[in-house]
Amino acid sequence: MRRVAAMLALGFASMGLAADEAAIPPFSTATPGERMPAGWSTITLPYGPKPQFRAVREGDATVVRVATTDSFGMVSHVMSADPKRTPLLAWRWKIDRVVDKARLEAKDREDFAARVYVAFDYPESQLPLSERTKLAAARAFYPFVPAAAICYVWDNTHSPGTAAWSPHMGHVRVVVVESGAARAGQWIEEQRDVEADFVAAFGRQWTGRVPRVVAVVAGNDTDQTEESATVWFGDFRLGARP
Repeated sequence: MRRVAAMLALGFASMGLAADEAAIPPFSTATPGERMPAGWSTITLPYGPKPQFRAVREGDATVVRVATTDSFGMVSHVMSADPKRTPLLAWRWKIDRVVDKARLEAKDREDFAARVYVAFDYPESQLPLSERTKLAAARAFYPFVPAAAICYVWDNTHSPGTAAWSPHMGHVRVVVVESGAARAGQWIEEQRDVEADFVAAFGRQWTGRVPRVVAVVAGNDTDQTEESATVWFGDFRLGARP
């Protein structure tokens, strides 16, 4: 049940949608400290150990650090952006270690050293009845739970490019971007085409224009394996294709 609660936490409970734009508030110009940069909020579980959130200085820029021990911690920015106009999501991240006992496909061990969710404004009517039932239950506690999301992860064993449905929520597509501990401790630059990834994940049941991006959420989780992990994130950017 812990992971179910963690997924429910993606409801971003009391936050309203931001202005209709693709701009994502930067971490790099924020003041270091426990307060999150403007435009970002924290997400935690209502029980168990609390994650540690902090804006810290790395070189000449501020980044956000999330540390979990047997817990779940995310920072989120709610927005409304058209993935047709700005499909490319870029960011950089760094981890201290992978979650050794994690297993992507196992409901009781689906933990990651780093996660980045992109949530879409997907009509729940397009989902199977079983998923609509899960959404209804989730929204009884959290007003805004997205009906579809892509979750980019730093896994421990699966090869980059591996994609699978979350064992907890059938409307969340997990995509492995980095894997293993070989590059732990290094800053890695990433870029994903969220429009193309949405089509790859949901294209069979969705044939219209890709829905708007309504949130970017970043952090990690170790609540299933009871391990510890720390992740650092640099700025997120949505942009057009060249």
